[in-house]
Amino acid sequence: MDYAEFADSRLPALSRYAVMLTQDPHLAQDLVQETMVRVQLNWRRVARADSPDRYVRRMLTNQYLDWRRGSWLRRVLLRAEPDEALAVPLDHAEATAERDQIWAWLSRLPKRQRAALVLRFYEDLPDAEIAEILGCAVGTVRASISRALATLRAQLVEV
Repeated sequence: MDYAEFADSRLPALSRYAVMLTQDPHLAQDLVQETMVRVQLNWRRVARADSPDRYVRRMLTNQYLDWRRGSWLRRVLLRAEPDEALAVPLDHAEATAERDQIWAWLSRLPKRQRAALVLRFYEDLPDAEIAEILGCAVGTVRASISRALATLRAQLVEV
């Protein structure tokens, strides 16, 4: 498989994953674009990996976690509410309101906990793969998910 075939086949899934992490489709596009540039520059190393998909997902996750080094942090910190493109008028069904509330709760979680939740419940990955992507121990993944779920439960009780 060459870079173009990989990009064609995996770009939609990587974009969905990035949106779940960033909660902003525009930032997600930037994140995926930056990651795919790095993938193309390092394609030989990526192609030699046991699982190129997992390798690229880890690159994307690391890029997301390392936003502090770039100007993206300023844009994220200036946003107090979810992106207007994701906001839905309150006239819609109750499910839409619940989804917006979940986005708000997720946005309050630390990035690593949010990434662990997305990898577990959205990408449906086992703990070992999540640990590999996040570059930590399996126990750390379980603890992150447990803490994130406890935080979300506490926020649910407050409502």
